Amino acid sequence: MDSIFRLLTAQINHFLQKGKSILLLGPRQTGKTTLIRQLPAEWYLSLIQPRVRQRYERDPSLLADEVTALAQKHQLAQTQKDSVQKTGRLPLVIIDEVQKVPPIMDVVQGLIDDRVAQFILTGSSARKLKRDKQINLLPGRVIPLFLDPLMLNEYAPTHLENSLLYGALPEIVLTPDAHDKEQLLAAYVSLYLEEEIRAEATVRNLAPFSRFLELSASESGYIVNRQRLSQQIGVADSTIASYYQILEDGLMVERIDPLTESKTRQRLSKSAKYLFFDLGVRRLAAGEGLAPTPKHLGHLFEQFVGLECVRLCHLHQGRAKVRYWRDLNGPEVDWVIKFADHYIPIEVKWTDAPKVKDAHHLTLFLNEYEQAKKGYIVCQTPNRMQLTDQVDAIPWQDLPSLFDGQLNE
Repeated sequence: MDSIFRLLTAQINHFLQKGKSILLLGPRQTGKTTLIRQLPAEWYLSLIQPRVRQRYERDPSLLADEVTALAQKHQLAQTQKDSVQKTGRLPLVIIDEVQKVPPIMDVVQGLIDDRVAQFILTGSSARKLKRDKQINLLPGRVIPLFLDPLMLNEYAPTHLENSLLYGALPEIVLTPDAHDKEQLLAAYVSLYLEEEIRAEATVRNLAPFSRFLELSASESGYIVNRQRLSQQIGVADSTIASYYQILEDGLMVERIDPLTESKTRQRLSKSAKYLFFDLGVRRLAAGEGLAPTPKHLGHLFEQFVGLECVRLCHLHQGRAKVRYWRDLNGPEVDWVIKFADHYIPIEVKWTDAPKVKDAHHLTLFLNEYEQAKKGYIVCQTPNRMQLTDQVDAIPWQDLPSLFDGQLNE
């Protein structure tokens, strides 16, 4: 496999054809630059290069002059074409890693409002974009899209345990050698600490944050106990909260909130879970090896399914959300996909032979919520199985099918 088709490409092309501009966010190395480089843009500008970045930091208005000149040249070229060939479209300008120069967003807004050009803006840190309370995220002017690591429909993993250990970053998936995968993942974690934390002076003392990164990676997918983490690291509970916010804003974790409304249950969990955006990065950040116990494999599999649900929600532009459900008296459901008017509850089991008893908590949930009509056990069964009238067991490879027909495109 030398290259990978990204499902988001179709959405990007769709919105470009409609004359829209796009803000494409996603963690580092998810393939944003590779994707946008394939688009027929009139100008590609990368703000990663220090000399280029410093030029616009000194004077962001330079961009307006340059894009205006580009648009005039583009318009002249269009008028010289045969009328049959005219597209009438605006020139496309791509600005990669726009968070490096946040004030440039104000310039882009003016150019979009004046219909001078279309833009694709990419960023790998929401934290940097919102660091300044005055930052302009161009509400209503750009279509926000999110590029995750690879989804099941994009790379069809044949060895589940490899995905649980190495994750789904495109470069990692395309790298055949296990040792090389490990080196690349270790470099990713090191780069995050150096560039995203130390270089930006997000925290004054890197040592406790490094310990937090390790522990939070180990706790990925579990309900957060901030008090316990604060005691282990030796920092205040409020500091733990701020550390999680750094991870969330830096697109390293996805916050999963619980369902808290219920007609009959009074003790539903109200604490959040956090999922590291990629299982390979999570493992290296946690300092774990390549020989997990069967119990830990089950927990990794639960995160794998949760991440796939998150990525499917992102692909559908946030029109569905991932939640979890837990009654402090015992019953819990691993993941709940929350659509506008209904729920799909999901239990995850590390087995290829699920039983009716595995559907017990799903049945309780379905009885509790009239918005939920059917539940699913995602497991390693090779074929779909009907366990009860309302609960099916499905192969993990079929997880994307749960979104089929659920949203009006």
